[in-house]
Amino acid sequence: MPLPDASRRYPITLPDGSDHPGTVFLSQAIDHPRIEAGEYSYASDFDAPEDWAQRLAPYLFPFSREKLVLGRFCQIAHGVRFITSSANHAMSGATCYPFPVFDPEKLLEYQPDRRDTVIGNDVWIAYGALIMPGAEIGDGAIIGAGSVVRGTVPPYAIVTGNPAEVRRYRFEAGTIDRLLALKWWDWPTDLITEAESALLSGNVDMLERLAP
Repeated sequence: MPLPDASRRYPITLPDGSDHPGTVFLSQAIDHPRIEAGEYSYASDFDAPEDWAQRLAPYLFPFSREKLVLGRFCQIAHGVRFITSSANHAMSGATCYPFPVFDPEKLLEYQPDRRDTVIGNDVWIAYGALIMPGAEIGDGAIIGAGSVVRGTVPPYAIVTGNPAEVRRYRFEAGTIDRLLALKWWDWPTDLITEAESALLSGNVDMLERLAP
């Protein structure tokens, strides 16, 4: 079956022929100067918002200094939130109270934390996970439900908990290296369609034979 049209806002068609409004391709649903969303990455929500950017990253403002970067083919479940760097307070002084944010002349310049939040390709972020400022999540990782993610998550790691810790890896190290070299998410769409059975079954040998 061919991939859904990447230019569609609602990629899921229900049996009655109607669009499922609770799932969107983020590249089509978000127009925000500080968010980059790769093709085919989607988010789902039981209470679909009008503003998906505000729902997913409530502290990321158009004037923020950091970015939220999402790779291709990411899967984001209900309740996931990206708590980006604009949410952080300075901690080096005698108080964490953000006095400058109440001064219009200082507001745009005051941002103690400016780290980007970067999510790789083919990352599954499960129900209710919190992705904290400056997190970097590698390709193919799985973020367990309710996890609180700080720091760096290696490619193809499965992490859970608060703070999230690596519980195991999806594949052995050699297979992970092969998958990272393949970068299937960057293949032409017709080739990804051809490779669907190999992707779903984890047949890396077949993927290598199909690779462009």
